[in-house]
Amino acid sequence: MTFRSILLSGTATILLAACANATTDTTRTTVTQTTTVTTDTASESTSFTLDYESFMLDNGLEVILQRDTSDPIVAVSTVIHAGSSREKPGRTGFAHFFEHMAFNDSENVPRGWNRGQIPKWGGLRNGGTWSDGTIYFEVVPKDAFDKILWIDSDRLGYMINTVTTAALEREKQVVKNEKRQRVDNAAYGYTNEVIRAALYPEDHPYNWTVIGSLPDLQAATLEDVREFYDLWYGPNNATLAIVGDIDIAETKEKVKRWFGEIERGRDIPEPVPQPVTLEATKNLWFEDNFAKLPELRLTFPTVESLHADQTALDMLGPILGGARNSPLYVEVVEVAKAAPDVSAFHGANELAGTFTIRVRGKAGTDLDDVKAAIDAAMERFETSGIDPQDLERVKAGQETSLYAGLSTALGKANSFARSNELFGDPAHVVKAASAIKAVTADQVRDVYDRYIKDKPYVMTSFVPKGQADLAVSGAERATVWIEEVRDDVASEEVSAGEIAAFEKTPTVHDRSEPPFSELPLLQMPDIWEDELADGVAVRGIESDEIPLVQFDVTLPGGRWVETPEENGRLTLLADMLDEGTANRTPVELEQAIGLLGSSISVTSNSEELVITATTLSRNLDATVALVEEMLTQPRFADADFERVKSARLTAIKGREANPRAIAAQAFNRLIYGDRHPYGRPGGGSVETVTDMTLDDVKAAHADLLSSKARIHVVGAVTPDRAVEALAPLGGAVTPAAMARPDYAIPTQSAAGQVYFIDVPGSKQSVLRIGALVPAADHPDFNKISFTNEKLGGGISGDLGQMLRIEKGYTYGAGSFVSKGVVERPFTLSTSVRANATGDSLSIIRDMVQAHGSTYDAAAVETTQQKVIKEGARAFESLGAKLGTLREISRFNLPNDYVEQEQAELVTMTADDFRDTADRYLVEDAMVYLVVGDAETQLDAVQAFATAAGKGKVVQLDIYGQPVD
Repeated sequence: MTFRSILLSGTATILLAACANATTDTTRTTVTQTTTVTTDTASESTSFTLDYESFMLDNGLEVILQRDTSDPIVAVSTVIHAGSSREKPGRTGFAHFFEHMAFNDSENVPRGWNRGQIPKWGGLRNGGTWSDGTIYFEVVPKDAFDKILWIDSDRLGYMINTVTTAALEREKQVVKNEKRQRVDNAAYGYTNEVIRAALYPEDHPYNWTVIGSLPDLQAATLEDVREFYDLWYGPNNATLAIVGDIDIAETKEKVKRWFGEIERGRDIPEPVPQPVTLEATKNLWFEDNFAKLPELRLTFPTVESLHADQTALDMLGPILGGARNSPLYVEVVEVAKAAPDVSAFHGANELAGTFTIRVRGKAGTDLDDVKAAIDAAMERFETSGIDPQDLERVKAGQETSLYAGLSTALGKANSFARSNELFGDPAHVVKAASAIKAVTADQVRDVYDRYIKDKPYVMTSFVPKGQADLAVSGAERATVWIEEVRDDVASEEVSAGEIAAFEKTPTVHDRSEPPFSELPLLQMPDIWEDELADGVAVRGIESDEIPLVQFDVTLPGGRWVETPEENGRLTLLADMLDEGTANRTPVELEQAIGLLGSSISVTSNSEELVITATTLSRNLDATVALVEEMLTQPRFADADFERVKSARLTAIKGREANPRAIAAQAFNRLIYGDRHPYGRPGGGSVETVTDMTLDDVKAAHADLLSSKARIHVVGAVTPDRAVEALAPLGGAVTPAAMARPDYAIPTQSAAGQVYFIDVPGSKQSVLRIGALVPAADHPDFNKISFTNEKLGGGISGDLGQMLRIEKGYTYGAGSFVSKGVVERPFTLSTSVRANATGDSLSIIRDMVQAHGSTYDAAAVETTQQKVIKEGARAFESLGAKLGTLREISRFNLPNDYVEQEQAELVTMTADDFRDTADRYLVEDAMVYLVVGDAETQLDAVQAFATAAGKGKVVQLDIYGQPVD
């Protein structure tokens, strides 16, 4: 089970056992554990040690603790051994729904605190559900640690009595909106539902998806909530992990106090594996309303987690389809030219597992051709066998992944809790890495023969609407339940309702809100600066918690140095830099990177081209050498260019399937027009990329090498050592005085206008609203950003609280201020259920108009505390540190800019916030864009526009062009 399959919620759950007075002598056993794994990569060995303490309360709650003082924060993670596999037919999706319910009030914690207060304390909170479990986690500045223990324990043991019918109905709407956003309004969203129903018998716990069905969710009752709680949410079915700047002995006492009185739940037997087999292959097809590209998946039943064959099956995926020389890539991408990429992966859950091959073909590709290419790949694999270097490459990558996953307090807490609860070992992730190291080629081939070769599978062809002829021959049409879009919003109107009346559970310990402890002082990490050849600037942060280094080479350019007709040229260059060098074929380059356990990515955005690398510290020099070779000696082969160009065109076509991507691009075009770099589509358009040649890309590369590079490096490397290792990159560029093109921002003729883009059948409407505000160097920019926090700063913002918590119209709503070297927009974004489109627009308009007037002394203090305390966790991960360095160099900021910004925030008064909102967040100046189902929602949007005095709604196509 990997985190990619977890269904993350905007709420976290722990709805647990009602409490009676339990024992006070709560610690039974304490174990101090050190798990060490030795890994070998590039002829060197590294020993990695994972220390923790574990103990169990008398009520059965298992607790894992680790002290990590690298940042003044604490991460708390709780895993309940109850996922969708604990549900019953007719109540599917209930584990995930229950997770949402647990974020409402509890007996001793006021309503809204789970969702609203934690962000205001500078914290992060969330939760997720998957087939076998549910996870809840928070990261907070250490002064709020006691408050988190209070909230989490109350949610675990003292929440069930507070559930009301109104809260139940409100949360139903939120979860239904989440399903509409993730599944119903997404291309290929129903694929998992079709596969599970075909693979598993109706009474198998994996027959249904984690999010379940809307009719089942709508049928949920208070009795169902209580039953699920009583069955599964006992402390003896959970693990609590705490990692951070804590005192171990003191934390044990705190856990004992807050969690010790929770009543033990019923005894739950360990789940018994239920692997499945198929008697014959099932061939199914589905016409997808949103997909623009045909997709083929082959899903083979395999084994459960901890099975002896699991690790070899895990390795089979990247061997069969995870590299340029892999059989699937060669046959599907290079020989058949049917798709830009292919993936193969194994997923082992607690009861059963699956091995999946997935190919999303080019537009118009017949999936019979894709299937033939997959068959040819299987034959190639069976004939050629496994290259030992491929196996070593995969193993090397696993070491880097291990360290990366344990690089933050939250990463460790989540790993400890999941591993202990599901596998009985907090350090399972380390032992799993050792198991991967021991896998042989013979074992990988053996599991292929046992579970894949000539075995039945479920085959699904998902094709664009009206293109049924692209499905694999002989396929049977799959059926799924599709919600009908209704126009009667009143029938689904919900509210938070009254606070529940209940008799508070008596406890020995006082369960009042604890105070904050001493406030941790923000201290930015030490930043060092140096120069390489030709004045190439280097900034770095040393951090030796894990043996990894991340660095980037940032080269100014992006869409700013492209003409409108060249849109996409730098993106194609970024893609081509990964296609080998003068000395290495693409396969050889990929192998060289992989054998180091490194990763190198090249991306292009509106302003820059960035090469980013992650490597084991011991392999820094070798990784830098490969980056230098990629940058200065690209291969530029015609065949590679044609393949990359085809892949880019396929990606552009696939973008048309995403209503949120459609909204984002059309919104930018309305603000900036066709000619401005910010108004053009990222990665180019079909027209511009089709006309691009390899000579265009070579010209872009020549320009790139004359730009003024900036280099940033963070991780386990000293400044002197970093400068020495990075020196070759200084000689890779010859900076010239390249003038930055000047693009005028057009007159905002779209201001105050309402636009609509029709995506037929949409179950949600995507709303994107906003207007330009000053650039990052403007003296008021920080004030604008601070003023936005109360309105749209996450779930605790007014928009999230109103549209999600109060109304149940959306899964999430927020707003943000873009930081740029020129004027960038304040942007408000949400996806609301279709029949709430008009009402949502009216609510947003009223909230934006009134925003300034809502600032009083309390709102000022809340904003200041939230922003300042977020700084305690702002620099924890290597990625966050690298991002800080990029920010400094991009905008020429002082090294202590965060501290200076916070000092500015502290001086702001309520009048300052009100004045900023009134000057810059002006509703009349905002563009309103709606992407949704015109048949059911256009009239409601026009009614809003008329009532708001905004005139006639202008209809656009999915490219942002007016509809004739």
